[in-house]
Amino acid sequence: MNILFASSEAHPLIKTGGLADVSGSLPRAILNQHQDIRLIIPAYRQVLKQGNRVELAAYLDLPGVDEPVRILCGRLPGSKVVLYLVDSPAHFDREGNPYTMDDGDPWPDNALRFSVFCRAVHAIAVDAAGLGWRADIVHCNDWQTGLVPPMLAETPHSPASIFTIHNLAYQGLFDWDTFESLGLPLHWWSMEALEFHDQFSFIKGGLVFSDWLTTVSPTYAREIRTRTYGYGLEGLLNHRMDTLTGILNGVDYTVWNPGGDPHIPVPYNRRSLFHKAENKRALLERFGLPVKDAVPLFAIISRLVGQKGIDLVLEILPMLLQQGAQLVVLGSGDKLLEAALRKARTQNPESIGLHIGYDEPLAHHIEAGADVFLMPSRFEPCGLNQIYSLRYGTVPVVRRTGGLADTVVDTTAETLADKTATGFCFDTPAAPALWEAVERALHHYRAPERWQHLIETGMRQDFSWRRSAEHYIELYERVLTQRQPVTRQATTL
Repeated sequence: MNILFASSEAHPLIKTGGLADVSGSLPRAILNQHQDIRLIIPAYRQVLKQGNRVELAAYLDLPGVDEPVRILCGRLPGSKVVLYLVDSPAHFDREGNPYTMDDGDPWPDNALRFSVFCRAVHAIAVDAAGLGWRADIVHCNDWQTGLVPPMLAETPHSPASIFTIHNLAYQGLFDWDTFESLGLPLHWWSMEALEFHDQFSFIKGGLVFSDWLTTVSPTYAREIRTRTYGYGLEGLLNHRMDTLTGILNGVDYTVWNPGGDPHIPVPYNRRSLFHKAENKRALLERFGLPVKDAVPLFAIISRLVGQKGIDLVLEILPMLLQQGAQLVVLGSGDKLLEAALRKARTQNPESIGLHIGYDEPLAHHIEAGADVFLMPSRFEPCGLNQIYSLRYGTVPVVRRTGGLADTVVDTTAETLADKTATGFCFDTPAAPALWEAVERALHHYRAPERWQHLIETGMRQDFSWRRSAEHYIELYERVLTQRQPVTRQATTL
């Protein structure tokens, strides 16, 4: 199959969150299954500055763009995956985050920027770019690619489309004036198409017009069909429930593997777990914290936003510190949460380490050095850090939601007996429920033999991308088999 994988970010080229990890790993795993998959992302300034070898492959004249858009072609670093970069300097050649300005507000022209990207994806998918390659499947990801499925639906004999929801909370909503300015087909402004409560919704384009919907865990696929997690789209998702599948994200164990991780001081595996203590000591020293081998070290690596339950951690922090525990935090986000963590660090300099921002090598070191990983998310479509934590022998404490529910087995008398326990789970998104799970973790931490069994069980879990890739390939084949040829009226896009 020829598969075009469209994403707004991909590791190691550009990363703001888990979407980049998926987009940098899943195409490689699918390529390894002997499929012709190609990745397309915008040519952000940060991507071009890395100096990866690319060649000019095509020029595209796109509506609403003054200058021809260049399509650059290369390889995703560290792989054989063909990479297309959509080079439109007026839209992507700028400093900063792909989606937001320095003050955290969205770029005011995001609708235009990602409509240009979608038009380029569409052109390459149907071989209107003259590359001599046409997609059988276009795999779109999140709202930034949401216009591609409706564009394909307006194209005769178009490729099939898959749309993956990584986080339904981000929908790409804009007003009528913005919609009108983009020159899109006017009949898209309809509740049966892209109109959503008198706004224009990018993500709804993917939800309505794609041949199949996926999301990044089985539990999240059920949750987004409820009022609590559906953000007003639960009715549409229930309507499409027969073409909605949850496929759990995987992990690239060539990158996240304590046995060969270049970012940690001392490699280790299940048979050399004593080296984990050396990574813990080095991590404490790195944060300027006193080294206390017998004291549990908790960790957070996260966007510092309400979704992630950081406020719940702040509520239980006094009790956690009273137990003698230490905490290290890596992340950035909400300024109020950042300020609260800075204040806590200032008040408890021997117990709390804090790094505001993102640092990939430090993230690896934290996974290797911490004893317990805190992930009390209010919702979590899949989550990856809890899976990294399992492989690194860092026991996760998670809320039972989304992918967290699908990857962490709560520690109970029964799961200890049958040797399936891997962490600690709680249900209610509230500080008392989180504290109850943390207390259980502290209790088991003080029983070294039992804690060792938890660690070893977690490290044996297999959440590799190979399994996820096999599920996606089966889905691609199913969609192509079931899809009936449809004659559609062509529309100028």
